[in-house]
Amino acid sequence: MSALQTEIKELIIATLSLEDITPGDIDASAPLFNEGLGLDSIDALELGLALQKRYGVTLAADSAETRQHFASVDALCAFVAANQKP
Repeated sequence: MSALQTEIKELIIATLSLEDITPGDIDASAPLFNEGLGLDSIDALELGLALQKRYGVTLAADSAETRQHFASVDALCAFVAANQKP
């Protein structure tokens, strides 16, 4: 597991108050919504804001591209790595 993967998993857990989940419990390739972690649109908004604050990335509110970035932890890692501001 990469450091960025761990950071993003920890950010998801902290932001969404997932108290019974550890970073190791989250499958990086599993979907974050519906059958995966079961996140919803409010969770996506909160997580998007947390990613913006922590990494300086900008996400469009409701675009197909943003949905792709939120597909899994791996997808979020790739997005953050490509768009992170120093």
